[in-house]
Amino acid sequence: MPEARTAWDRVDDGQITAPDLRSNPEVRKQKSRPALRGFFSIAMRWGTGAEEERALLGWPARSTFHKWKGGNPGTLPYDTLIRISLVLGIYKALHILYPEATFADGWVKMPNTNPLFGGGTPLAFMTGGDMDALYAVRRLLDGRRGAWN
Repeated sequence: MPEARTAWDRVDDGQITAPDLRSNPEVRKQKSRPALRGFFSIAMRWGTGAEEERALLGWPARSTFHKWKGGNPGTLPYDTLIRISLVLGIYKALHILYPEATFADGWVKMPNTNPLFGGGTPLAFMTGGDMDALYAVRRLLDGRRGAWN
């Protein structure tokens, strides 16, 4: 009986699977432009400034950030794509939890009594921390909406 394959295996026909994608610059390049478009669209809805956006993206150099914002992403680093994915997930979870778009978009700037935020805003927590802060907010919201994966 053949062994069960996982998402981490390379299939016999040469198709690239999950662990190989992060190191494949062509795949990252293909995802870079739409990822940044989505990120900056969310940032606009959240009313963030350039420094908050840079923090969410992992503090790229100012020149790199402005190149990205101007629509010339090149090939984003894997870390940046993960950060953008987390922001997209947070945005989606907020819009599932709070059907009123104005409230869902404003949530990140509202003071929050959850111990995770210590009375501050979720945006301050996310921009003041590292990628773990983004993961924590994503897990919190996914837990609230009953999505555990």
